[in-house]
Amino acid sequence: MRLGSLKLPAVPVFLGPMAGVTDLPFRVLCRRYGADVTCTEMVSAKAMYYKNRTTEKLLVRAPEETVAAVQLFGSEPELMADMAEALQERFDIIDVNMGCPVEKVVKNHEGSYLMTDPKLAERIIAAMAKRLRVPLTVKFRKGFDEAHANAAEFAKMAEGAGASAVAVHGRTREQFYSGKADWACIAAVKRAVKIPVIGNGDIFTAADAVRMVEETGVDGVMIARGSRGDPWLFAQVRAALDREPAPARPSAAEERAVILEHAQGLIREKGEWVAVRELRKHLAWYSAGRAGAAAFRERVNLLEDPAQLIAAVEEFFV
Repeated sequence: MRLGSLKLPAVPVFLGPMAGVTDLPFRVLCRRYGADVTCTEMVSAKAMYYKNRTTEKLLVRAPEETVAAVQLFGSEPELMADMAEALQERFDIIDVNMGCPVEKVVKNHEGSYLMTDPKLAERIIAAMAKRLRVPLTVKFRKGFDEAHANAAEFAKMAEGAGASAVAVHGRTREQFYSGKADWACIAAVKRAVKIPVIGNGDIFTAADAVRMVEETGVDGVMIARGSRGDPWLFAQVRAALDREPAPARPSAAEERAVILEHAQGLIREKGEWVAVRELRKHLAWYSAGRAGAAAFRERVNLLEDPAQLIAAVEEFFV
């Protein structure tokens, strides 16, 4: 698959942007295990303009990220274009978020609100595309709600405005992450445009990824929630898409080493206080399905000291 001047695998596997999840330590792990394209957490163009310190930290890229995207959100065309232009020296792909369902984002006429205002969305995409040398991608949903499921029309608009590719989550904004993703809507988008289409929603196994491609004809797949607590999923998906034997799941020792690396990376990047709190959710995902997981989660949720948390990880993941 070609994305601008980028040459990616025939069916690339993207790590989907997730607020509070796809930070630098996690992206490094996902890239190691097979994510062809990594993506930052979504970044506010306005916060970037005002040089917000927290936002600046979201824009750090690891050397291991061979193809990396940054996701911007906002509602002001020229500001979005300015910030995108400033970032194109640091990232290979600029992605614009037009699918975030969170109320405070929608209320500001950003994220999935833009699916209700295609004219404004078009102005944003066109302004950004004119200023960029790197590929511009747009991520959006099936629609704002079932009564306004306009993904195919929205994709055609994005293509006409200059987007290099689109990524479609098969749920409406009204659904948030409940129910089932509508892959038929993604197939409709694929039929509607000539630019690459990346399918997103309900990819939790390698078989899901293969089925997504077979049922929708998408050019690439995007894994988001399925990767939480399982960066190894990318290796399974890459092998399945390439019709190669599935790699062995990590041994207990490798799994523990990766979890410890993730924990130590968060402590290094975010400081002890923030890292300990963010690690609690990651450890809940890593421990899901294991014997004693509930008791382990209760224990780590009470810990404040990073050394004690590391010790708890070493003790539980054996």
